[in-house]
Amino acid sequence: MLLGDRPSPPAVVAHRGASADHLENTIEAFRAALAQGADWVELDVRRTADAALAVHHDAALPDGRALVGLPAAELPPHVPQLGTALDACRGMGVNIEIKNLPGDPDFDPDDHLAVEVVAHLEARREDPGGIPQPVIVSSFNPETIARVRLLDPSIPTGWLVLEVPRPEQTVQRAVEAGHSALHPLAHVVDQTLVRTCHEAGLALNCWTVDEPARIRELVAIGVDGIVTNTPGVARRIVDELSAGS
Repeated sequence: MLLGDRPSPPAVVAHRGASADHLENTIEAFRAALAQGADWVELDVRRTADAALAVHHDAALPDGRALVGLPAAELPPHVPQLGTALDACRGMGVNIEIKNLPGDPDFDPDDHLAVEVVAHLEARREDPGGIPQPVIVSSFNPETIARVRLLDPSIPTGWLVLEVPRPEQTVQRAVEAGHSALHPLAHVVDQTLVRTCHEAGLALNCWTVDEPARIRELVAIGVDGIVTNTPGVARRIVDELSAGS
């Protein structure tokens, strides 16, 4: 499981949906991910001028307009809000990445976006008509996911990292922060990092992997989640290796 239960095989996580075949972070991409056999979807959240939760990777639209300067009503039709996206991902878990880095036009040191994401998830959880849906919240910004944990420690969190120069220190920092998972860039993942995470009780979910040979390697060394733009390809490989084990 993505959250560290660690049965084999690893979870197939559709990166922004089935984004090799559809426009990323769209309802079509999320629905296609389920059809292609994804276990989870990874999506990105940014804030709009009126504090809506827009599902979009970049801080600005292709025409250069920053999302933080637009009210939700002026977003293009293909940009969903978080609630609509989560509804489209029914049947899968969802990794919600909160975008909040210094240098971005929408950077907020007070982490209001984290507050809004937690409030949204709590409201969905309390809806008597809602369907339980596994969720993990991740970010590159340690302060942002620390705010999530402060607001609601029951929400699993994952720390996104580009490099892991000292595995023991990185893993220890993640554990001390209370995270459920480490989310490293796939090229830095090896058997030592996987073992270090697992010995500390952390899941390891790596991104973003489309090459079949590398997917096979990651399955072999025991990662917990493989984030990919091609969930159908990853599904076939994971199932094939699982059947042969």
